Amino acid sequence: MATVHQNAEFPEHSDENRRIWDANARWWDDAIGDGNDFQTLLIEPATERLLNVSQRDTILDAACGAGRFARRMAQLGARVVAFDYSAAFIVRARERTPSDAHIEYQVLDAGNPAALLSLGSSRFTKAVCTMALMDMPEIGPLFAALSRMLMPGGAFVFSVTHPCFHSATIQRFAEIDDEHGARHAVRTGVKVSSYLSPCARKTEGIVGQPEPQWFFHRPVSVLLRFGFEAGFVVDGIEEPRLPEAQRPKAQARWHDMPEIPPILVVRMKRTSDRQ
Repeated sequence: MATVHQNAEFPEHSDENRRIWDANARWWDDAIGDGNDFQTLLIEPATERLLNVSQRDTILDAACGAGRFARRMAQLGARVVAFDYSAAFIVRARERTPSDAHIEYQVLDAGNPAALLSLGSSRFTKAVCTMALMDMPEIGPLFAALSRMLMPGGAFVFSVTHPCFHSATIQRFAEIDDEHGARHAVRTGVKVSSYLSPCARKTEGIVGQPEPQWFFHRPVSVLLRFGFEAGFVVDGIEEPRLPEAQRPKAQARWHDMPEIPPILVVRMKRTSDRQ
């Protein structure tokens, strides 16, 4: 861990972060538990392609939230161990999960290596973390533990809001100009004024949620370096985008920015045997 950017971990926010997610959990699940465009069009299809779930898989779902993707993997035939450090999310996940689903839920902190390793060494064929690394004060312990929890050649697939284009450090804009044949044209995009420096900021993941949440920005190079130092290599990457709006409006919606991917999905493979 010594060579990873020293300012990319924020353990001082861990306790408050857990409290905030416990406060937001049921509201979040009520708002998007049955899916939204980001999940159904961007995150889940790309994650399924890179994860390639089979009936032979035993998969670790890190920071599973209310268990939506854990249930999807179980439907595809995998055995799933899913955890989150918000007890409120795990209560909701158990409420939503059929009793015969092959899913084991745990309340567990991804920042606690001993707790992670209690789930088993070389037990899992694959691991997944869906839209949560940017919500974690510390991600180094998870990468380090996964290098021991995954079988040799095991894959770890994670999705995050795209660090380049969709973080708490960027601003979206919409404007109208008349440069195209005297016709008004709508232009939308993002403004990036800060990227390379990791930081912690509070934001709303969904407008109107009970409490603003911590967002932990890490540039792509830092994000991947945690995996490299744990013995992983990248062997798959997708930058999914939303379909272009049929009638663009002067609004800063992701549907109006088809050339800018709001999500980054990465597959890393374990390459070394770690004892």
